[in-house]
Amino acid sequence: LQRLTARGQDDNAIIDARMAEAVEEMSHYVEGDYLVVNQDFDVALAELQAIFTCQRLRTSRQQTELAQLLQDLLS
Repeated sequence: LQRLTARGQDDNAIIDARMAEAVEEMSHYVEGDYLVVNQDFDVALAELQAIFTCQRLRTSRQQTELAQLLQDLLS
């Protein structure tokens, strides 16, 4: 709110509408698989990187990418 107000580009009605929309969007947090809050940029960035790594290492994805290696190891 402070950042939007300090920019001086939008009037209060637009800022209020944007904040209401943000609250509405945040109310759906339980629908997601992960919750990252950007209170500290470096922490949020590290958390996002961990999510990307986790997704990349999912069994379903690795099975496809490492099919030949897995076959060689298990035979």
